[in-house]
Amino acid sequence: MSRIGKQPVVILPDTSVTISSSNEVVVKGKLGELSLQVTEPIAVRVDESVVTVERPNDQKEVRAKHGLYRSLIFNMIEGVSKGYTKELELVGVGYRASNRGQILELSLGFSHNILLEVCPEVKVETVSEKGKNPIVKLTSHDKQLIGMVAAKIRSMRKPEPYKGKGIKFVGEQIRRKAGKTAG
Repeated sequence: MSRIGKQPVVILPDTSVTISSSNEVVVKGKLGELSLQVTEPIAVRVDESVVTVERPNDQKEVRAKHGLYRSLIFNMIEGVSKGYTKELELVGVGYRASNRGQILELSLGFSHNILLEVCPEVKVETVSEKGKNPIVKLTSHDKQLIGMVAAKIRSMRKPEPYKGKGIKFVGEQIRRKAGKTAG
């Protein structure tokens, strides 16, 4: 039995979970609404304030989906009630970030600034303090979507191992390499 899949998911007080006849799980909360289509061998049940994910057999593919769907439902419930936040830090001389609504403008040392339009489900905020690296804050109720947007922004200029310049997550440790030695 999957250790993750067999754990029940507790429904938080301000959220509601419904399952349609086509095996679609819909989670509604104060921050929004998310839905997930569950494939056939996996069954999802809602009992009062608990969601349980069950599997009929021990085939490898079914075991893998058992834990996956439980984690996805947990992330949906957590997202619509509390939300998720990711922070990216721009490390480098002259690296800047600003936003106008949902359009993020990044100055990363290229000949032109990069304009990135972020989907409306993800809120963008930039923080620029004197003497500190600029920070891009992303907030959303969808964990998958916010992760994809953060990865897209990070891919514009990944941190390099010698000086550590680039876009990194706040708190991320960059593996540094030693440069050339004089001799």
